[in-house]
Amino acid sequence: MTIAVTAATGQLGSLVVDSLLARVPASEIVAVVRDAAKAQPLADRGVTVRVAAYDDAAALVTAFEGVDKVLLISGNEFGQRLAQHQNVIDAAAAQGVSLLAYTSAPAVDTSTLPVAPEHLATEQYLATSDLDVVLLRNGWYHENYLTSVDAARHTGAVLTSAGEGKVSSAARADFAEAAAVVLTTDQPLKPVYELGGDVAWSQADLASTLSDVLGTPVTVNEVSPEEQAATLTAAGVPPMWVDFTVATDASIARGELEVAGDDLSTLIGRPTTPLADSLRAAV
Repeated sequence: MTIAVTAATGQLGSLVVDSLLARVPASEIVAVVRDAAKAQPLADRGVTVRVAAYDDAAALVTAFEGVDKVLLISGNEFGQRLAQHQNVIDAAAAQGVSLLAYTSAPAVDTSTLPVAPEHLATEQYLATSDLDVVLLRNGWYHENYLTSVDAARHTGAVLTSAGEGKVSSAARADFAEAAAVVLTTDQPLKPVYELGGDVAWSQADLASTLSDVLGTPVTVNEVSPEEQAATLTAAGVPPMWVDFTVATDASIARGELEVAGDDLSTLIGRPTTPLADSLRAAV
């Protein structure tokens, strides 16, 4: 069995490879990357490195030669991701891979998250293929809130317009381990996994956690979306990320990042990593 991981030197991909190396021989892993030099540490561990950008359809077909399973880690170039994902999917289909797993977003068919449309379009494209597909609908990463540590240290507050909405986040390594399990298990797989942390937390919970981590009081500064946008803009945050943050908080307020069920902890066979552990590691 040969498993290919796209974006294998990225934040999630590198963790997936680490988890795979604990389960299968390095000779069974193919790291598909844009930069061979960046992947040299993987090659040094015995992983096969093949260069293929998401925009290079021909190189992707070559990269998947002899591959049985593919993990398509969603790209990060907003506005271009659907076409890039289609290249990966078409290449996998051309090589007759037995399984393609895709990292999507929670409840993407009903979500208003800013990232949802391209994920949904990718899922719809996958549905038209002849591939066996597993959708890994990853919830929010704890690491998405590392910037909150610095902000809370300097302001003593969590700026939010998310109201009472909750987030079922988990450590990036938890999601990576889940992907590795799906790619290596002999057990029957579900077509869709809604993946989130065991504990759904509110903005008040985040402030309390930050207080413990920093050893200083942190409060919640609940504002309107307009006030949040104005504050972030005044702080020099680029417009794209202002819009993204405000829209994400609106989705949180609607409950769209509170993931029901225990798919993630069931896959990895242990409780998910607490938020405090990831934030404390950053400090």
